[in-house]
Amino acid sequence: MDVSDPAAPTLLHENRNVLGDRENGPLRGIYDVKVDGDLLAVTGPANPGPRLRAVVVFDVSDPTAPERVSVHETGFFNHNCDIDDGVVALCGNDFDRNPLVTIDAETGEELGRWSVVEEEPAWGDVPFGPWQLHDVSLSDGVAYVAYWDAGTWLVDVSDPANPTAIAEVRGRPAEEYVDMASDERSEALLQPPGNDHFAAPNDDGSLVAVSAEGWDAGDDEADVRPGSLYLYDTSDPENATELAEIPAPETSDEGYNPPASGPPHTTSTSRATRSSPRGTAAASASTTSPTRARRGSRARTAPPTTRASGRPSTPPRSSSSPRAAASPGAVPTPTPRAPRYTPSRSRTRTRRARRRPTPRRTSPRHRRPPPNRTPPTPSPRRRPRPPNRTPPTPPPRRRRPTRPPRRPRTATRPRTRRPRPPRPASPGSARSRRSPASGSGRGGS
Repeated sequence: MDVSDPAAPTLLHENRNVLGDRENGPLRGIYDVKVDGDLLAVTGPANPGPRLRAVVVFDVSDPTAPERVSVHETGFFNHNCDIDDGVVALCGNDFDRNPLVTIDAETGEELGRWSVVEEEPAWGDVPFGPWQLHDVSLSDGVAYVAYWDAGTWLVDVSDPANPTAIAEVRGRPAEEYVDMASDERSEALLQPPGNDHFAAPNDDGSLVAVSAEGWDAGDDEADVRPGSLYLYDTSDPENATELAEIPAPETSDEGYNPPASGPPHTTSTSRATRSSPRGTAAASASTTSPTRARRGSRARTAPPTTRASGRPSTPPRSSSSPRAAASPGAVPTPTPRAPRYTPSRSRTRTRRARRRPTPRRTSPRHRRPPPNRTPPTPSPRRRPRPPNRTPPTPPPRRRRPTRPPRRPRTATRPRTRRPRPPRPASPGSARSRRSPASGSGRGGS
């Protein structure tokens, strides 16, 4: 974007397919980009998921045609990053040590790592949430790391291959979370104290601003605490002192402003940080907490609530009621109602099915023909098609046993029969009585 005229920014280049040439690309869930001179660092995705996770460095010396310089794929999701003096800093939330990772912007190679576990090993026994590495900011060889409830740390990255801790600006001890119950830990994760969301220094590093992010995690008013912006004197980093606290500013939306007396019912820094300078705190981005919104997601409408307590409000009693007349200055209280009988789900479905109206017939055969028009000729009814049933598979046929192949006839000499010799005539036979000259034998002499 060309913002030389802030009132009329101009789009110079747009790329919605970063690393689209990769097999598991493109890179999605990009929440943060940072610029250092002619180098632009793009990182994502911001939340866990089985997608391509990487940081990409572009050369933006020609803003209308950026060129890719390097790519470094990570084994963790990348919520935020920063780039300074050719070094890219990443939030390596790997659910193990959650280290600060330094990358060479020109080659894309990993240079070094540092984790808060090196200074306070007890954080390694705490689940991931309270000590997640949320954001990092680089300035003059120092990384300002926001470790949520583990506090804000100053890390020396002048030697990117060997980052070392300088000092801890603020934070809660890890021993508080080791034996903490899960419900209590979830509430502490959403509300201050702690919740270091972002840290940024001034030009010479003598002042550090830390923003805290918070939500309404319970129904008790005492649990509702807003996130603020805290200013620390870091001229002596090992002895950092808090100078001031800037509360969440008011907005034009009445739903985000705190009431005249008492704390606000919701707090968050997400809305104001979109339109305010980096590092400022903000009021709530929603009128209900994430937990409460999930619990009541099935309800279509919600009763009106009071701004101070966040509980459903009741209409005031009329002055003609005996209780109001007896105590005009008393605060009206709602009358308790008897519990309402709720039928079982099966009965409810049966009753709804009985009350279901008969559907109207809207087919062309049941519509009335328009006036002065010939009704369409109904099409002849077709016989219903038989159901698409697969015929049963017949049993396999029994095959007759195969005979062995006949032996081929060999070429042999044809057999010749020898003539039988004439049988000798026995004496007294008819043949012996005949004679060749006697004729047939019947007509004698």
